[in-house]
Amino acid sequence: MYSLSHVMKVIPVGVTYASFAGLTIIATATVGVFKFNQIPNLYTLIGLGLII
Repeated sequence: MYSLSHVMKVIPVGVTYASFAGLTIIATATVGVFKFNQIPNLYTLIGLGLII
């Protein structure tokens, strides 16, 4: 969050929030795959791709 506040001084809030949300979704999906052995199906991958 500290670096996010520094980025918001340069980049508009909307772009910063969208980037942070996209990275959070990717991180959550990655943790699900490696820690909980959740294998995403085709529809999940398409959904993640559309969100990002």
